[in-house]
Amino acid sequence: MSRTVQCIKLGKEAEGLPMAPYPGDLGKRIFENVSKEAWQMWLGHQTMLINEYHLTPIEPKARHFLEEEMEKFFFGSGSEKPKEYVPPKDD
Repeated sequence: MSRTVQCIKLGKEAEGLPMAPYPGDLGKRIFENVSKEAWQMWLGHQTMLINEYHLTPIEPKARHFLEEEMEKFFFGSGSEKPKEYVPPKDD
């Protein structure tokens, strides 16, 4: 049986993650307050940030930036798309 959480991002009760997706206190907060659906939304947003800003996630500076954006995405005012971002066109 899957667990449910009151998802802070979606504002509704939804299926929770099976385990903390990130280490430390932030990972614990995400596990307790973020649904699987909202986590998938973050993964898409994170991919866009990595691509648009040409980040290398193994670099400490890039990891710190992504962690800050993750915090904003779930618990703050939201993580903004880069000003230059143009969504891919559907064919």
